[in-house]
Order: sequence, then C-alpha cells, then structure tokens
Amino acid sequence: MPDEWEYPWFATWDLAFHCVALAHVDPFFAKWQLLLMCREWVMHPNGQLAAYEWNFSDVNPPVHPWAAWQVYSIDGGRDRDFLQRIVLKMLLNFPWWVNRKDSEGSNVFEGGFLGMDNVGLFDRSEALPGGQRLEQADATAWMGMFCLKMLRMSAELAREDDAWDEVSTKFLVHFLAIAEALDDFGTHHTSLWDAEDEFFHDVLVADDGTAHRMPVRSMVGLLPLTGISIVPNWVATELPDLTDFFQGWTERRPELADALIHTNHRGYALRTLSLISRDQWQALLAPLLDEGEFLGPHGIRSLSAAHRDGVEVAIAGHHLSLRYVPGESDSGMFGGNSNWRGPVWLPVNALLLDALRIYGRGAGAGVEVEYPTGSGRRMGMEQVAHQVEERLVSLFRPGPDGRRPSTPRHHPTGPLWDAHPTFSEYFHGDDGRGLGASHQTGWTALVAHFICAPDGIPNR
Repeated sequence: MPDEWEYPWFATWDLAFHCVALAHVDPFFAKWQLLLMCREWVMHPNGQLAAYEWNFSDVNPPVHPWAAWQVYSIDGGRDRDFLQRIVLKMLLNFPWWVNRKDSEGSNVFEGGFLGMDNVGLFDRSEALPGGQRLEQADATAWMGMFCLKMLRMSAELAREDDAWDEVSTKFLVHFLAIAEALDDFGTHHTSLWDAEDEFFHDVLVADDGTAHRMPVRSMVGLLPLTGISIVPNWVATELPDLTDFFQGWTERRPELADALIHTNHRGYALRTLSLISRDQWQALLAPLLDEGEFLGPHGIRSLSAAHRDGVEVAIAGHHLSLRYVPGESDSGMFGGNSNWRGPVWLPVNALLLDALRIYGRGAGAGVEVEYPTGSGRRMGMEQVAHQVEERLVSLFRPGPDGRRPSTPRHHPTGPLWDAHPTFSEYFHGDDGRGLGASHQTGWTALVAHFICAPDGIPNR
C-alpha cells in the first residue's frame, strides 16, 4: 500500500489497479511491480499468487492480466518483452485456478470471497457444511475475463512469433467453455442466470444436487459484463490457427456462436467475444444504470439500493439476510472494517467502464441505451461510460465550500486540508463521502486513470 506509515503492506489485486494509475507517471515502475508479484520468491510453485502478507493463500481476483494489458497499452503497446514475461507467468497461474477452484470440472468456479468481503449473505471464504459448494457468478466471470485478456495478449505476441497463435487458441477454447457454462446450456446444474429476475446470482449446491440461487442483486451479478473483448480484424490474416478454430467452431455450434460471438450491427467484420448474450447485456444495463439500484450520484454501487429494506433467505433451516448499507458496515463479517453492501468501490467501477467502452466500440457501436434508466434519455455505450466516469471523478472535485464529496466526515477542514484530497478505501453509496482507510488505498488513485485517459486506453 502506498502509504509512508504502513508500507510495505501489499495486496495483490489492489496492486494490479495501483499499477494502472502508476503507468501514467512511471510505466517502467508499474510493469516492474506487476512482474514482482509473479517472481519465484512471491508466486507459489503451484502457480498461485500470494494474496497479502498475513495470508498468502487467500484468494484474490485474477486481475493481473487485465492490469498488464492496460499498462502495456498506456505505455504505447511496444514493450513486448514485458508482455511475454507476464503472459508466461499467467500461464502458470491459470491452471491453479482451473485445478483448485473448479471442483467439478464444470467451468463454473468457486473461489471464495474474492476480495469483496461481505458482499454475500454469508462468508463465502468459509468452508460450507455437509459437502455443499457455492458456484459463483463473479468467480466464473473473473475467469472468463482472464481467458480473454490472455487471448488478446498472446494474439499480440503471435504477430511476431507464430508459436503464440496456439496459445491464443487455447484461451479461446477455454473462454467458450466458461461462457457456455455460465449460461447453463443443457447442464444439470441450476443456471447462474435467473431468467425471471434477469440477473446473475451465486448458486448454493448441496451434496444431493439440489440448488438454491442467492437472490441478491450485487456486484457479483454485474461482473459477467466484464467478459468482453474485440477480435481485431488482423487476426483473420495473421493468426491462421486461431482463425481456423473460429470458423470450425461456429460451423459446429451455431446456436452458441450467435450468443457468444457478436458481430457489429452495422455489418462490419469486427467481432466481439462476450461472456454473455446480447439479451443479457441489455437486461443487466437496466439495473446498472438505474439510480434506484446501482447507479449512485458518484458511481456504481456494490449492492443494489433496491435492497434498502433487506432481503432474507431460508436455507436448510437457517435464516440469512442482508440489506443495502451505503456507508460503514453494520455486519461483523470480515472484522466489520469494510463494506461491499452498498458503497462505491473504484476498482470494480473501472472494470465495468472498460467493458462498456469495449462493447461500444465493437458489437454495440451505434446502439443507444437509456441513461439513467427510466429517464427517456438515450445515448451510446461509450457516452454512458463517460457519464458514469464523470460521477466518479466528481468525488474529488471541490464543491462551492472547497470541500470535496470524497472527504471523510472526520477530516479537518480549512485551506491546507482541502487542497489535498484523501484516497479513501471506498465511498458512501448515496453522498460519496470517503469511508474505510483514508490514506492507504492506492486503487482509489484510479481516478487519475479516468482523468488521464477519459476515453479509456487506445482500442488496440
């Protein structure tokens, strides 16, 4: 954590986001930090990345490939040595996830709390009784995004070295398998997609095969949007192995090709790989952009405000509940010192904005959606991303009294204090005030990325 009184305290997924902001200042240092987490004295021999110093074996989301591609692109897309080194290390990390966090080999992943602490009805990092397991929408989405970033980076490397073409194909194959499992095309498990609620939910599966969806509208169900990537037109001529597989697979599985490979509605050759279907995209955008649900005055909330009155579930005689809490946690889970049940967190906002822009530049080019939901005002996907980004940046803009919305309530006021913004861990879902740690949280510096790259990274 970039804080003089607590450094060197590290958290691997936090660090990945730090590096995206750092790349605008010192790309060499950002790349070195990403590689550091993958070196042999940090990465376990089995491929797992260390989570943080007090529990190396905890499970953080696999965002290193996303961050690496961001940093590579911010630096001009020219450091192929860095790209090759990070891809090689992620080739060791990926099978750890597949072998350890997909217990049934179903391509639906478990993973645990995955950094979002108390987002669920119960502690997802604890072992479940009686052989139960939790099939997670967010874990599965993280792995879909992992595949797509690895596909994109290896495709970039294949432009100069043919051997990487086969690596690209490997990650395309795995992505398609995960996408199919996420929507439950004919498997015996209960689908993570709730067609009635039109949202993704975790599914609790008992040892006898009975399953219960967790009826919570949280960031968990929005993360499948992040499984999105544009297939560059040059792939057709420069990557024959990947292209041949594409063609053969779409001929064999036309029913899945329509759902997962989206072509631009204008008829361009540009193809968009998506973890979810067009209909699911449209369905998720409605609550995402609804000010009564996820769209807060200062960004996307981690839990829908529709849960202000709470949600309750009875499973095997146990009554579980949670409710929208826009500020500090009222739950003792994870020590009660962070809250994913309502506040705005910048890292997941950054991932969602990136996904909106990718879709807007690919299959969603020219498609307009209602923003905010119910307003009657319509705009393109990239413009929507810009509008949400402006809400996030507004956290740090001084108001008429010189005070920023993000300033913690306990923080002193006055010209000296007001001139120096704090970088809080997360922000109140309704009024934006800074919450949690106020000085140590480097991923909140992603606001610098929003300012320096207001249109996202170049569409490479």
